[in-house]
Amino acid sequence: MTPAAARALFPVLETIAYLNAGTFGPLATPVVDAMRVELDRDLVEGRTGMPYFLRILELRETVRGALAALVGTTSEHVALTSSTTEGCNLVCAGLGLGRDDEVVTTSEEHFGLLGALRTSGARVVVVAPEPEAILAAVTPRTGLLALSQVLWTSGRVLPVVALREETGVPVLVDGAQSVGAVPVHAVGMDFLTISGQKWLCGPDTTGALVVADPERLRVTAPSYFSQSSYDAEGAFEPRPGAARFDPAWWPPSSLAGLLAALELRPDWAFARAAELAESCRAHLTSVGFEVLTPPERSTLVAFRPDGGETEQIVERLRLAGVHVRDIPKTGLVRVSCGWWTDESDLDRLLAGLAR
Repeated sequence: MTPAAARALFPVLETIAYLNAGTFGPLATPVVDAMRVELDRDLVEGRTGMPYFLRILELRETVRGALAALVGTTSEHVALTSSTTEGCNLVCAGLGLGRDDEVVTTSEEHFGLLGALRTSGARVVVVAPEPEAILAAVTPRTGLLALSQVLWTSGRVLPVVALREETGVPVLVDGAQSVGAVPVHAVGMDFLTISGQKWLCGPDTTGALVVADPERLRVTAPSYFSQSSYDAEGAFEPRPGAARFDPAWWPPSSLAGLLAALELRPDWAFARAAELAESCRAHLTSVGFEVLTPPERSTLVAFRPDGGETEQIVERLRLAGVHVRDIPKTGLVRVSCGWWTDESDLDRLLAGLAR
């Protein structure tokens, strides 16, 4: 599949320079078609009967395997969640952290991670998003490193596996801005959260949690999918592997849509997105914007415009058919470059900024 053929899969690109996959990725025609098939089936055949439920359970396992393969692990390590936020909450609650424990995180984390940390009961130590600062904050009381692999603010890539290896402290990795955007291998991560609707371009409220050792994490929010058997008093036997953390039912349309999104990704997706992100940085720099260029970069491009509030700039760009976002309290505007992006999108961005 050529880049031009890939773009043709996304009808929205005919009218919008879609540069905000860090919030929601664009939907492709094959994804929506797969979802419609399942919705039409539900409409005509109903959502009932043992064959229906067995087919959905089988589809869940197919999606679980596809997500596992995406990050270099196996199905028994993957739970199906609704978001990275839900995955963070499952981990922070399941570890049983208390006031005698410390968690080290950075000052540029999303609330999807920070909220889970603050309600865990542990003492949260916040440091600058620098490997040296993270290492210096680790003490004998540190029970967890909680870090984004790609910072949602600047697009910087943190060496989460290296930090895990150097400190020996378990790591919870927020993968909201990395999985699907840059190559991610779950090996070496104790916990990794995945968002389905961002860089994977899947349906809303889809995601996953990768757990290296499911036995060491308590089930704190059991669902029907958490158990392999239970008694009349509610005592239950957890399912094998990370499936014990599955919090809820996914509609078949969501399962089919995410599977279609994973299947349509071309082999060159990561290289293409990285290339366009670097081109974006170069274009913005060439016309005088202050562009953040962290040492390890991803497909997020953050820049600091002059002469206007970022919210106003984002709205002006939206009216011009260019969709980006601002990062609150930072003075930054963020551009997301995906494998569906091309130079025409960047040209429209620069033209919108010039106006």
